[in-house]
Parts: sequence; C-alpha cells; structure tokens
Amino acid sequence: MSTDQVLLGIGLIVVLAVGSQVVAGRLRIPALILLLPAGFVAGALTPDVNPEHLLGAAFQPLVSLAVAVILYDSGLGLEWGAVRGRARRVVPRLVTWGVPITMAFAAVLAAPLLGMSAGAAAMTGAILVVSGPTVVGPLLRFVRPTDRLQRILSWEGSLIDPVGGILGAVVFHAVLASTRGGLGHPIADFFLSLAIGGGGAAIGVAVLWLCLCKLQLDDVLGTAAQLACVLGVAAGCDILRDDTGLIAAVLMGLAVTNLRMFDIPARRPFFETLVQLIIGVLFVSISATVTPASLQNLLLPTLALVAVLVLVARPLVAFLATLGTELTRGERAFTGWMAPRGIVAAATASTFAASLAAAGVGGASEILPVTFLVIVATVAVYGLTAVPVARRLGVSRPTRSRPLLVGGDPWVIDLARALKASGLEVLMWAPSPDQRTEIDRASLEVAPGEQIVSAVRDGTELDGVTAILLLTDEDHFNALAATTVAGNSDTPVYRLAPSPDERNLDVPGDTLFGPPLTGPVLSDRYDSGARITTRPADGEVPPATDLLFLINAAGTLIPATGSRSPDPERGDTLVLLDPSGDGRPS
Repeated sequence: MSTDQVLLGIGLIVVLAVGSQVVAGRLRIPALILLLPAGFVAGALTPDVNPEHLLGAAFQPLVSLAVAVILYDSGLGLEWGAVRGRARRVVPRLVTWGVPITMAFAAVLAAPLLGMSAGAAAMTGAILVVSGPTVVGPLLRFVRPTDRLQRILSWEGSLIDPVGGILGAVVFHAVLASTRGGLGHPIADFFLSLAIGGGGAAIGVAVLWLCLCKLQLDDVLGTAAQLACVLGVAAGCDILRDDTGLIAAVLMGLAVTNLRMFDIPARRPFFETLVQLIIGVLFVSISATVTPASLQNLLLPTLALVAVLVLVARPLVAFLATLGTELTRGERAFTGWMAPRGIVAAATASTFAASLAAAGVGGASEILPVTFLVIVATVAVYGLTAVPVARRLGVSRPTRSRPLLVGGDPWVIDLARALKASGLEVLMWAPSPDQRTEIDRASLEVAPGEQIVSAVRDGTELDGVTAILLLTDEDHFNALAATTVAGNSDTPVYRLAPSPDERNLDVPGDTLFGPPLTGPVLSDRYDSGARITTRPADGEVPPATDLLFLINAAGTLIPATGSRSPDPERGDTLVLLDPSGDGRPS
C-alpha cells in the first residue's frame, strides 16, 4: 500500500473509533453497538481500513499488546475490598458457576454446529465466557435496576474480564500443546505459561512500585510509567512464550489495585482515556477484518449457539449462583438475563484465532467471525429487551431523583429527612465517623466510604445517584470534590456557596441557594431555631423563607442556585428553610 493509503486508513480507523464513542455517549448506549458495525461496514467498503493490509505481520503483535493494556486496566478495576454484603457472596458464585457452565455449553455446541475441531471449540468456549464492564455498565445505567442488582452485575462484569483473559491464555497454550503430541505435554506447557506470566507480573509489579511509590511520579509520568511497564512486560513475556503477556498484564493490574503498598490512584484519568481510545481503535480494526463472505455459512449456526447461551446457559448459571440468597425472584430472573459479550471477547479471539489457524487447528479461522456474531447478537438482544424485562420483573429503580448528600451537620440530616419524607431515595455520606453514626441513627442510608473516595478521587460513577450535593462546612473540600467529579462524570454536582474569604475559589458549576446561605450561615440559623420544612406549592414561595429545592410532580429534585431559582407550580413540593420552623416538618 502507498503512504497515502496507509495514512488514510489509520486516520479513518481513529475517526471511526472516536466518533462512534462520541455518538454512543450522546445516545447513552454502549459504544460497542456502533463500533462493530462501523468497522465492519468500513472494512467491506474499502480495504484502506483493513489493519492486516495496513500493518501486515505487525497487526497481531499490536493487538496482543493492546489487549494486555485493556486487561491491565480491567485488573485495576477489581478491588476485592469493594465487594461487600450480598454481592460478596453472589459475585464469586456467578463467576465460579458461570465460567465452566458457559464454556461447556459453548464448546460442546461449537463442534457440531460450526464444524470446529475439539481444540477450536474449546478455544471458542473459553473466549465466550467473558462479559465485560464496557458493555454491562452502559446497559445498567440505561436500565437503572435496583442498587444491589446493579452492584452484583457490575462486579461480575469487572471480575469476569481478567478471569476470562487468564482462561483464554491457558486454553490457548493447552490447545497448541496438544497439537504437538506427547503425553503430559499440555500440562507441562500450561504450567510453563503460568510461570512465565507470573514471573513477568512479579517483575512488572516491582517496577511499578519503584515508579509509583518510591519515586512518586506525577500523573503524567505515572501514567506513562504504567503504560511502558505493561507493554514492556507483555512484550517480554510474549517473546519467551506466545501470549503469556496477557497473563502478566492481568496479574499486574490485580496486584496494583489490591496490594496495600500501592496506596495511590492507579486508574488515572488520562490512562482511562487512553484505554478508551485503544478499545475503540481495536474494535473498529478487528471488525474490519471480518468480511461478509466469512459470515455467510456461520450466521444461522451462530444464532443457534447464541439462543442456547441466552436461554439456557445464562439462566442456569444465575439459578445456581443465586440459590439460597436473599435476592428476590425478580432480581434472580434479571441476573439470568444480562450477559452481553464485549471487547475482551473480540480482542482475545483476534489474538488467539490467528495463531491457532497458523498451527493448523481445524476451524480456528472461524473463531473470530463467530465471536463477532455472538457479540452483535447478545448486545442486540440484551440492549433491546433489558428495559422492558426489568420493568416486567419489578427490578427497575423508580425514575424519581436520588441525590447524594455529602455532609453530616444537623441541618443536612434534617434536609435528608425532608427529601426522604417527600418520596425521594436519599443517600448520604459524611467525612466524620461521628457524623456517619448520626446519619445511621436517623435511619438514612450511608454510602460505602470507598465509593465516595473513588468518586471524589477518580470521578467514578455512583450507582443510581442523580445528583451530588456537597454540603460540608469545609469550602476547600467542597471545591476540590466539585472540580474532580465534574471533570470526570456526567452526574450533576452542586456545592454550597463559599464563605466570603473563600470567594476567590475558581470552581466549575453553580452554587446552591445563593451566596447568603453558606455552610456557617445555615448552621447558625439552624442553631437559632430555623428548620427544614416542606409544603405544597401554591404558586409562590412563602414570605420570610428561603427556597432550597423544588420537587416536581415527577419526583425530580430541582435545586435553587446562585444563578436561578425554580418557578413553583401547583403539584410541586417546596423544600424551605423556615426561620420559625412552622412549616410541615421533615
């Protein structure tokens, strides 16, 4: 290919990758729904976006390194200490039951339906066990299931990616070993692969500890160090033995996020941005290598395989994993209706299929197109049906607002009571242990501390929260939290107006209630007898009161801010600061 064609092809791949993610973000759908058809159509229309033509022999090694970065990031997202309560019991069972059952169904059916050899069928089964948070997360945010159901499914998706990556690498080496013959050879190769991957991970973790903990590199250099370390270790392991770099990458991510010596924010915003770009480019590139001709004889058999996975395998896994738990019948049923496949399935299929085909494994050339069809079919099935199924099963969260109140002063707790009494789901958190105790005594839900720290530090999403209200008496905490979360999350963030001596704080977004009602002023008025009250709107705000919030008939919480005050209408509920405390109490 000419230089101009190479430049055009690379440019088109990047534009399609980022453009699909932008459009998907605006439509609030998984980016995968647009990335796969975009790459497939582009690959069918022009050879310029086919990475095998653009990069030649370098394509598969680059895919392997890209998958290593993705799996490392997946490992970073798996913090064992964050799996609490019922999720701690259900999530491991979903994985321990799901992996062998799903693999068995897929492998057993792949051989007769798709005409694969036993080795290729086993590889297909191992690839299709994964789900992935990059697909499950957007679907759950769209469906809005109950809190514990969302936590369980989110953590299953985060856990199954690295587990599936390790399983895929193990099965890959076992299948390759079986082609070479010799009793005991597959077992020896299996342990050799684990040893190389584990040794590479140990070296990588030591280097990361030196860079991130001892040298204390800043965000830019820390992100660069992580990327260089993952790529270097993965490449070194792959040189010693094919695809052992994937094992090393997963183990490195798990170690960094779970070992106490790494008490740092490993998932830095730029690193997450880089991973998103890699995912987009990888999906477009991989789907561009799938030709319409390669799908012709596989479409109906693959749809039959998908039907069994969706209607039999997943419900069986959910039934066994949730048996004897406190989940409701609807929650158990919905767990059996949420298992889309995602980026790790496509990437590992692209990585392993080419090597197995080169080794002469029968049917290995069909692994990638089959995986492509399974991804498209499962995302379509679950994406189109998840919302009505959740409503039918009664596991959808109400559409009413669910604010998170950060703060623990008496007036904040009083405000939370008023919002709860008005029919809203209220979540609270406070920096002080004593304040959290008072919140608990008020029978208000306290958010897990690690979720709040993660949201403030990394800007991660909080399950089901529709707005974050920063109501502490620390102006700098409110300002820092508002800046961090607003820059990395779509959740609206509001903070109290700063005190007069802190008005120079440059913070994005609007302030609550207007400049007169700062934290100290609200506390002083509350101590002087003012109370948070609610009353039906009659078209105007009662005199001598301050309007804090308006709750409309649909249950939407609308705050009064420094730049605007909501206009009450009949049927709305006013949340007021009443100096006399004579309004309707919370």
